[in-house]
Amino acid sequence: MKKCLIADEMHVSILPLLKQIGLEPDYKPELKREELLKIIGDYEVLLIRSKTEIDKEFVDHAKKLEVIGRAGAGLDKIDVAYVEQHNIEIVNAPEGNRDALAEHGVGMLLNMLNNINKADAEVRNWIWDREGNRGVELSDKTVGIIGYGYMGQAFVQRLRAFDCRILVFDKYKKGFGTKKVEEVGLEKLFAKTDILSLHVPLTAETRSWINKDFIEKFKKDIFILNTARGEILPITDLLALLDSGKVQGAALDVLEKEKFDDLSAQQKQNFQNLFERKNVVLSPHVAGWTFASYKRINEVLVSKIAAHYRIDWNV
Repeated sequence: MKKCLIADEMHVSILPLLKQIGLEPDYKPELKREELLKIIGDYEVLLIRSKTEIDKEFVDHAKKLEVIGRAGAGLDKIDVAYVEQHNIEIVNAPEGNRDALAEHGVGMLLNMLNNINKADAEVRNWIWDREGNRGVELSDKTVGIIGYGYMGQAFVQRLRAFDCRILVFDKYKKGFGTKKVEEVGLEKLFAKTDILSLHVPLTAETRSWINKDFIEKFKKDIFILNTARGEILPITDLLALLDSGKVQGAALDVLEKEKFDDLSAQQKQNFQNLFERKNVVLSPHVAGWTFASYKRINEVLVSKIAAHYRIDWNV
């Protein structure tokens, strides 16, 4: 029987699901990296979330490893090239949390456009300012989407209900345009976008890609929604764009650095600057983190592991 190490916290349903496909699960989310390195050589399957980094050192210790399952979408904590060189298959589960992310993204967008956080705080402080909280309707805006994978597509599906114009740029996909979703190049995206939403993975190519120079190419002053990765959008650049008015508002589920204890003095100052702005809506990287998605991710992962081992299984 092949052994599966679960190195990060996951929904309890993972244990019976793995047993159903004939794996022996070992649930040890509390282990530190040094402890994981000592035991990973005993396992054929590894399941992780975002805590565990899979680099050259880790792979070199994993002599029996055949499958790495990432409970989520992003693979930025995995040295994909080195893992694949060792014939280890990587499976992830964007299908498991795409709906959660899409709904959260729409919620953040509506919150930002309608000043809901600001208005709520004011009313609680006995301020009744209707004019100062006048909202912006989605229906007469153009939403520019960068990235049209699972997350981008799920977000667009929800946007259609608002009758807004939807433009999508994806460097690596072609031929996906429809009557309701216009496939465009960057030039048209820069020319027409009112609201920019980011749905690309964190890679060497996308790190700091959506920076000040990039945003200043947009013809209009825009709103930004980021439910992808914080490192794509540098905070110092975002602050400058908010100051200039080029960015009218930002809704961020992710930040450039999310371990607050590791921030430098300058980074803390930048974050404090961001947190004090009333035209910024924030959440703690929970867009894809619902009660339903927490369980659904397990089902997607186990189905892909079963497929790897050619096991006929349906949840």
